[in-house]
Amino acid sequence: MKKIIGVIMLSCLLAACDKPKIDSSTDDAMKSSIAKVRESLPENKREEFDSALKVVAFSNINIADLMRASSDTDKEDISKKMRAPLAGKTGEEVISYAQQVTAERELKQKEQAIQEIKELEQKKADSEKAKEELKKFQVLSSRFALEPEEYGQPQPVIRLVVRNNTDKAISRVFFRGVIASDGRSVPWLEKEFNYEISGGLEPNEEATWALVPNKFSEWGKVDAPADAIFTVTVTRINGADKEPLFDASGFTEQDSARLEDLKKKYN
Repeated sequence: MKKIIGVIMLSCLLAACDKPKIDSSTDDAMKSSIAKVRESLPENKREEFDSALKVVAFSNINIADLMRASSDTDKEDISKKMRAPLAGKTGEEVISYAQQVTAERELKQKEQAIQEIKELEQKKADSEKAKEELKKFQVLSSRFALEPEEYGQPQPVIRLVVRNNTDKAISRVFFRGVIASDGRSVPWLEKEFNYEISGGLEPNEEATWALVPNKFSEWGKVDAPADAIFTVTVTRINGADKEPLFDASGFTEQDSARLEDLKKKYN
């Protein structure tokens, strides 16, 4: 019985030795040996081998390498990097190695995605907290009009009445203004703007402002009907030191979409 097992093992070993292997010493040798290796595989394995070949060949190369490859020396270095992981491998070994590379890559991608999910969740939480705090800086009244001038085109004017109900002095306020009509899903204008407050706005102080945007900007070109409503949302406020106190603009629509996609794929 032992003799039979020994003969079988020896036969398997000899069969493995007989399998053609990839010779990566030169480009020509590699092309020729790859063709032989492919032919040695069962037909149902050849397509898998073709895909595995690409995975293994590019396993040592990144985009930065390709971008830097301008000289003949660079191109030869890349060629060597592509040939190295294929050297001496049989068809089955190429397929097996490609599976290993793919599994490691997918694991790394998953780890990076989970980290990104955590970071985006934190940004979302910080943004939601900032929105609650920003409610303390009230916009009591908001009006927009294109006011006629004696010469030239009308001047856009944003009129605001605000109140600082926070316990901090405010030096600058950032807003998102929307001009929209009831029943229309697309606003006439949606635009960010900000105002630096001369002397600041102390806690519990109220102020009335008339802001004058550039008449040649989008504010001066908006063509909204008379019944359009102008709404203003506070997105950020800076303190007396001119640093942000609360900022709700950090978590964007793109961040939200990205977070949703990642959670669907990896949670």
